[in-house]
Amino acid sequence: MKPAWKESIYLQREQLGQLLREPLSQLAQLCVAVWGDRERLDTLLTDHFAEVPHCACLYCMDINGVQICDDVTVTGLERDQFGFDRSHRPYMQEEIPSWGFLLSDAYISLKQRPSLTALQVVRDGTNVLGYLGADFDLRDLPVTAALYKESDDWLQLKGDPSIRGAVFQQRRIESPMDRILERSLSILEELITQSGVFQCLIHFSSSQVTIWMVDDPFRYRLLSQDALSDPDICLVYPARDYPADAAIPATDITKILEILRALRMADENIYLRIASINIFNGMVSLTFSCDGTHYMRYDELLSKDISFWFGTAM
Repeated sequence: MKPAWKESIYLQREQLGQLLREPLSQLAQLCVAVWGDRERLDTLLTDHFAEVPHCACLYCMDINGVQICDDVTVTGLERDQFGFDRSHRPYMQEEIPSWGFLLSDAYISLKQRPSLTALQVVRDGTNVLGYLGADFDLRDLPVTAALYKESDDWLQLKGDPSIRGAVFQQRRIESPMDRILERSLSILEELITQSGVFQCLIHFSSSQVTIWMVDDPFRYRLLSQDALSDPDICLVYPARDYPADAAIPATDITKILEILRALRMADENIYLRIASINIFNGMVSLTFSCDGTHYMRYDELLSKDISFWFGTAM
């Protein structure tokens, strides 16, 4: 199955291709009459530059990928690229479809910007003369596809092999948070369900929690072990109704935190180091001492007991 983000990219490229194909095809036909004449190509591309939506640069190349006119840009001609061999650029390594139009994969330009290039074959009858190239800076292109939605399928990522190889040579060392873990997680539960925390990142080994608030979502806040041991910290954060559009029911926050506590304490070699909860996308992440990380829906987490994680499936 193709990942959701690749599907989103495919749809975006399809719509951009439809937007660019016709104007470049028409311009390539006009180029035939002045092909090989640098000055006349410059003039032609300048006159029709505005007809290619969102374009950063237009130019022509011979069949070997050598530029035969100047760069035509929104600010005018740039003459330093005449004769430039583009044959080794990423877009020239892709196979152009039989219909003569290619919208390249994104690449990093010589100016170190994420870019893509559209190539249109220039033909005089059946004779291929070369290529019309149009460069686009990704920041100038419209986002025509719907906002990408992250998949909620269970995802497991392997971490550092050196850590995995030495997992049975290490043991969990009790952290300050471990000593009062029940209290710390109770305080965190209160902040999530009653004070507008919608995402948290729990560092069990270093005894700290990073939180994000619905009232100020672009800034994170750090809760030290001192804060996590003192219920008065809840007074700092005003009461907020639990969001009605949260994917995780408020009643399940306690159950999730209980599982996290159990995974932290269940084994001396393989134990939970870091966990995160996001109530809006309904996802929980778990990073263990073996440096492996799991991303899963909260209800999948709740459906597994401790034996699942330590070698015996349910």
